[in-house]
Amino acid sequence: ENTEMMKNLIALIVVVAWTGFTHAYPSWVGSNLYYAAGLYEDEQQFLFSNLQASGVKVLRVWLDGQDSGSTKGTNIQAYPSLEPYTVGDYNDTVLELLDSVMLNAQKYGIKLLISMYSFNALSNPDDSYGKVWGTGYFYEQQDAINAFDNRLRHVLTHTHTTLGQQWKDLSEYIFAFEAQNEAMIGKGQQYIQDHQSWQCDRATTIKSVLGDNSGILVTTGGESWLDESMQPDWFTCGSLDVIAIHAYGPGDFDTGKIQGYVQKATDNGKMLIFQEWGACYWDTSNNDCPTGNPLDSNTRDQNIQNWADAISSAGVPWFYWQVLPNNDPHYGYDYEIGINDVNWGTLSAVMNSTAASYSTPFDFSPYLL
Repeated sequence: ENTEMMKNLIALIVVVAWTGFTHAYPSWVGSNLYYAAGLYEDEQQFLFSNLQASGVKVLRVWLDGQDSGSTKGTNIQAYPSLEPYTVGDYNDTVLELLDSVMLNAQKYGIKLLISMYSFNALSNPDDSYGKVWGTGYFYEQQDAINAFDNRLRHVLTHTHTTLGQQWKDLSEYIFAFEAQNEAMIGKGQQYIQDHQSWQCDRATTIKSVLGDNSGILVTTGGESWLDESMQPDWFTCGSLDVIAIHAYGPGDFDTGKIQGYVQKATDNGKMLIFQEWGACYWDTSNNDCPTGNPLDSNTRDQNIQNWADAISSAGVPWFYWQVLPNNDPHYGYDYEIGINDVNWGTLSAVMNSTAASYSTPFDFSPYLL
């Protein structure tokens, strides 16, 4: 017991020393499941009970429709996108499904991070925005920006079907909102740099509805890798509370490299989350793993342990991509781990040890259950 206390004390001293920050808080973990809206009740209970047992505090979810009864091997109910055919013509099915999901999640001490759109959807020629503006004008033309801001406001002011309150007032259930998953990701790093203001302007729209004391955070939705996710203007954007990192290349799971951005965040009053990372199932490059031969499961276990340790040692809470409520069918680009899959024991243990073993300079405690 004394050894454990010393270990925690040393971890605390290390965090304080390199951040120059006088407060260190227990770190924590989240997970992603972009199609969580489609989960049936029993799958929700199974997922949330296992996530809770693994120490997970937040689940990140999307609003993109799913037309398949089985996604990633999960038996889900199909549902349409929020604006399935025409911009401004809302089908609230996905919001109503998430009304139920957030109630169930909260029973297990888990809040939702709600991503309100995705580049994945925008790049689909059948998407209501994609077919009008494509992936360039969407970020550039004022009519597209106005239409999208209306979507953001529609989501934030959705009245919960059973609680009777608008989502913007549900801080007991909602951890954060982000405007778009991986905004502009297909346009290249230079385009993202040139259009940094889009992200801040959307955050300003969100914050104008939430108000300054909502108890709900506003975050970015990450990019392709660490540096691309950390655009300089976002650190000085008044409406952004959190800047999200997405990275899958092992070169980005570098404690020192991440710590540089942690320092920049603390200097600017921002918080960071490592919102997406994963350990590939295949024996290919980790950040480019469409298919291949299965990686030795012990090697994958080691990757999970090493990379989680590197991220946590830098002081950044992280979200795994993704935990499934079923065995992983091993489709392409396979980072998923199913509950009770061969690597689940390792991931669950690593998640569970994060709060006790690692500290963060970012005080998320007011926003977690």
